[in-house]
Amino acid sequence: MPRTAPARALVRRPHAGSLIAVATTVLAAGVSLNAVTTPASASAAAAATACDTAAAGFAPVLQLDLPERGSFLNQTPPYSLDRTGEVGSNFDRVAYCVELNGPDGPQWVWTAMEPFTATAARIGLPTRPGELVRQRVGDLEVRSNVPGVTTGSGQTGYLEMWPNQYQESASTQVANASPITFDVDDNPTSPLGYGSFQVGQIGADRPSSLAAKQVFAINTFTESATGTLSLGIGTNTAGQPDWTFANNASRYSQRRLTAYVRTALVSVTESPLDRQLIPRDSRNGAVVPVAGTVTDPGVRRVQLRVTGNGRTETFSSASKSFRFTPRITAGLHEYSFELRATGPGVDRVVARRDGVVAGDVLVVQGQSNAEAAKYNGAANAEESPYLRSFGTPTSDGTISGADRVWHYATGDVTNQSGSVGQWAIRMGRKLVDTYKVPVALFNGAHGGQPISFFQRNDAAPNDLGTNYGRLRQRLQAAGVLGNVKGVLWYQGESDNDNAAVHVSGFNELLQDWRSDFGTASRYYVYQVRTSPCGTTTNMNLREAQRQLGDTAGVTLLSTNGLSGHDGCHYAYLGGYREMGDHAFAVLARDLYGGPSAGVAPPNPSAVTASGSQLVVQLRSTDPLTVDAGAHADFVVEGGAVTVASVAYQPGGKLVLTLSGPATGVTGLTYQGHLGAGPWITNATGAGLLAFKLPVT
Repeated sequence: MPRTAPARALVRRPHAGSLIAVATTVLAAGVSLNAVTTPASASAAAAATACDTAAAGFAPVLQLDLPERGSFLNQTPPYSLDRTGEVGSNFDRVAYCVELNGPDGPQWVWTAMEPFTATAARIGLPTRPGELVRQRVGDLEVRSNVPGVTTGSGQTGYLEMWPNQYQESASTQVANASPITFDVDDNPTSPLGYGSFQVGQIGADRPSSLAAKQVFAINTFTESATGTLSLGIGTNTAGQPDWTFANNASRYSQRRLTAYVRTALVSVTESPLDRQLIPRDSRNGAVVPVAGTVTDPGVRRVQLRVTGNGRTETFSSASKSFRFTPRITAGLHEYSFELRATGPGVDRVVARRDGVVAGDVLVVQGQSNAEAAKYNGAANAEESPYLRSFGTPTSDGTISGADRVWHYATGDVTNQSGSVGQWAIRMGRKLVDTYKVPVALFNGAHGGQPISFFQRNDAAPNDLGTNYGRLRQRLQAAGVLGNVKGVLWYQGESDNDNAAVHVSGFNELLQDWRSDFGTASRYYVYQVRTSPCGTTTNMNLREAQRQLGDTAGVTLLSTNGLSGHDGCHYAYLGGYREMGDHAFAVLARDLYGGPSAGVAPPNPSAVTASGSQLVVQLRSTDPLTVDAGAHADFVVEGGAVTVASVAYQPGGKLVLTLSGPATGVTGLTYQGHLGAGPWITNATGAGLLAFKLPVT
C-alpha cells in the first residue's frame, strides 16, 4: 500500500524532431552579455546577493523571496525580477544563488552548471505538469559558506526539478544514493502537488567513491496553501537528506532564490548530447556534426576538439557560420566534444559534451517478463558504462515526454530513467564484452497487459497516451528510430490462450514496427511459458507463437529450460540471467557473426509413428540433453497409450517410447511445466519449444 506522510499528499509507492534538434535546443546560444538589459517595463534590477562576487560574468534573470508557504501549482511564482522573456535561449550556462538567514546566521550557496534546458523560462521553480528535469549536469561549480558543501569547479551535478509528488525509490543513475530515504536520487510520481527543486553533487562515474550530497533543496512549493516550504543548503543531517518533510521555512527570516545565465557567444545548431549513443554505420563508426553561428562580434574563431580512442582531432573555422563533421569509431571508448570561441579578450568553452559513443540499438517490448523486474536476485553486476538507454519506460505520458536525456542502462529497477530489465542488461553486457561495441537498450514493456495495449495509434503514432507512442517518441528523440537492429518481444500471458487475438495483434504490431524501425531490424519472439500465468496445459497461444517463425518471419526464443520459475515470473539465477544468455547467443549468431551450433531452441518439424514409438523430427541436428523424467511433459492424443521414455538420437530426432502400439494416435503435445526441471535442452540451455502437432 502507498505510504503517506502525516498531513502531506506526498505519495510514496513501493516500485518504481531528431536528436540533433534536441541537441540544438540544449546548446542554443545568442548575443553578448551586455545585450541582456532590463527594459523600462521590466521589474527593477535584482537585489544584491551574497553571491555577487561568484556571479561575475553572469546576469540575474529571476529572483524570488520565497514565502513560508507556496501553493504555486499551475501558477507562476511572484518573482520580483523576471527577465526570462528577454533572455529566451540566449545562454550557455545556468547558475543559482540560494540565501537563508536563520538561527545559524546567514547561509548562502552559489552553483553554476552547463545548461539543462533551451529556454530561460524553464530555469525557475517548476510549477506546471511536464516541467520535469531529472538528469546529470557537467562542469558544476559550487561556492558556499555552509560546512559540508564541497566547493570547487569541474564537479558532476544531479538535478531533480518537478511539481510532482515523489517517492524515495532510486533510479540507480546516481552512485551511492539511497533507495529508502529522500536524497539526491528520488522518483517523481504521477500525482502533482508537492514539488522538488534540488541540485546535488554526485560522482562522475558509476560506481563511485564519492558520496551523493545536496547542494541545495527547495521543496513543498506546489503543495496546498497549508504546506510549509522545506528547504536547506547542503545535506540535512537531522531528517531526510534532501530536506523533504523539513517544513522549516519559518526558521528563516530571509529565503531568497536568484537564477542567473551566462550569455552565449555562439548559437549551436547541431551537436551530440552527453552520453549519447549514435548508431554505427557500415564502416563501424558514425559522423557527429557540430554546427552553429557566431553571435558575438568579439569572437574571431571557433575551434572544436574531439578526444577519444587515444587521439585528439581539432577542427577550426573563422567563418561566422560553421559546420564540422568529425567521425568517431564504434568501440569501448568514449568521445568528448569541446567547442571553444576565441578572439581579442575572448577565450571560452561554449559547449562541451562527454561520453559520446557509436554502437547498436535494441528494443525490448512486452509485458512483465519483458520488464523483467527484480523478483529474486540482483542483476546490477551486469551494468556497464557502455550500456545506455534514453528516457524512461514509465506509463505516465507527461513524465515520459519530459525525460529526453541519455542515461546508463540499469537492470534491477523498473519504470525509471534508464530501466531496461534484468535479462536485457545481461544480454547487453555479453554483447558489449564479446563484441566490444556499445549498446543502447530501449525497454517499453508494461506488465499485465493484453496485446491490444501495445498497438499503434495510426492517426497519431507519437501519442504519449499510448504505450507505442511513448516508446516511439523516445526512439525518435534519441535519433535512432530508423536504426533499430533488433526487437525482442515477450508477451502473451494476459491474452489468456486466445491465439487468434494474439496472432492478429502481433501481426499488426510487426507491420508497424517494420514501418517505423527500419528495414534492417530483426524480430525475436519469446514463446511464453504460460498463458495465463499458472498453467502450462493451455496450448493454443503457445503453438500459435511457435508457428510465427514460419508465418511472420520472426526468430523464436524459448522459455522452457528455465528452472527459476515461480509460475509466472523468474528469479535472476535460473531465469532472467539464462534468458539473457540465450538471447545473446541468438543475436550474436544473427547480428555479429557468432557461432550457430547449439543456439536455436529445439523446434520440431514433424511427428511420425512407428510401432510403439513416436519420432519427433527437429529442425536442427544440434545435440540435445534429455533429463530423466522429461517424458512426463508429453501428452499423446488419440489411442490409449502414454509416453514411457524419451531419448535423443543423432540427426535431430527425439524418440518417444510409448506404453503400447501407436494405433489410433493422432497428435502429440509437449507442454513443458511450471517451476524447475527436468528439461530437454540444447548446448546453450535453451529448452525444447512447446508444441502441438499431428502424428503422421
